[in-house]
Amino acid sequence: MSRSIQAVGLDIGTSKIRCVIGEAGENGVMEIVGIGQTDSRGLRRGIVITSDSVVESVKKAVDEAERVSGLEVQVVNVNISGEHLQGENKSGVVAVAGAGREITRDDVDRAIESACAVQLPAGWRIVDRLPQEFIIDGQDGIIEPVGMHGARLESRIHVVTSPSAGGQNIVKAIHRAGLEIENMMLDALAAATSTLSDNDREYGCAVVNIGSEVTSLMIFSRGAVQHTAVFPFGGMHFTKDIAVGLRVSIPEAEKIKHLYGCVAGFLMSADEKHEVIEIKPVGRNETRQLTKEILCDIVQPRAVELLHHIAVVVANSGVQIPSGVVLTGGGSMIRGMVEIAEQVFDAPTRLGFLDLESFGGLAEEIQTPDWAVAAGLALSSMRSQIREQNYGGKSPSKKVAEWFESFREKFR
Repeated sequence: MSRSIQAVGLDIGTSKIRCVIGEAGENGVMEIVGIGQTDSRGLRRGIVITSDSVVESVKKAVDEAERVSGLEVQVVNVNISGEHLQGENKSGVVAVAGAGREITRDDVDRAIESACAVQLPAGWRIVDRLPQEFIIDGQDGIIEPVGMHGARLESRIHVVTSPSAGGQNIVKAIHRAGLEIENMMLDALAAATSTLSDNDREYGCAVVNIGSEVTSLMIFSRGAVQHTAVFPFGGMHFTKDIAVGLRVSIPEAEKIKHLYGCVAGFLMSADEKHEVIEIKPVGRNETRQLTKEILCDIVQPRAVELLHHIAVVVANSGVQIPSGVVLTGGGSMIRGMVEIAEQVFDAPTRLGFLDLESFGGLAEEIQTPDWAVAAGLALSSMRSQIREQNYGGKSPSKKVAEWFESFREKFR
């Protein structure tokens, strides 16, 4: 029965749009059967600026994934991004009124609603509610309170808010592309879904998803999200620095970054530092030559600066991250980024690759950090559909089990 499950993740980024199609395999593994990627048009810092361009880009990425898989896509899981996203920890308290003071699902729902009853600015909405823990009569660290006894139930929830217009425009573009939306998920949370282990979430780690123009931070501890932040910078800052410093076009700067970019001079040997690169300045027919050392001198200070902004937020969050920092997104793939981040954060740092215990099929084809969000969106969709198949509408006890499973997924 689970083989009939089709899960689709659609990562709509400022630079690229990526689509992953998966099917449920054995033991909770998602078999990736289709992948598609295209240049993104019509977006700036995660916000739609030209709807028609976004629609065409989405269609191209989905069509490519459909050709690879031989399947037709109708419903997708989509990422939520944008520099205006805000996360805040909230708490709510309710009295347990049930017979014998036994906590019911309704009590938990009321406690969550109490925590999320925040006054929002005009035009803003809650885009996600991520449970951290429940506290019963002072006893904390509880994940599944239903069925327990107590007189006072407190919930601690990480509430993420965003301007309504940004999300609505993405939704309209998806619908105009002929697709329906199953769910929308924070891009850093999707990246965490595909790359983190349960131990990473439990003991404390930070996921830094570096996109083209927006970088998202999500800090985990005690199995739940403790902090989120979004920064209005990304890999495009390196490209612009190269374009300005070398007097080349943006496409030429992007090419130079991918082929020769390095943000950690100490990784380069003396011979490599003196290797010559030929470039063609804007408006000139003749080429110029420069060494790789000069290119590194241009981009390394920017890498330190951007990572320092993120490290300050991590330090101020007060959350310990002994499991270190996981870098995802296309902006993390420039050479030396891990080594510089390890120095700036003073914590173990690694690139976020797909956890191959959860993925099969074409997973090796997309085993790079820039596919983490799309794969995580698809994996989340598959798990949600499996819960519906296993527990959907069979009995009250099964419904409670389904509710528990969905709650566990929020903690993951």
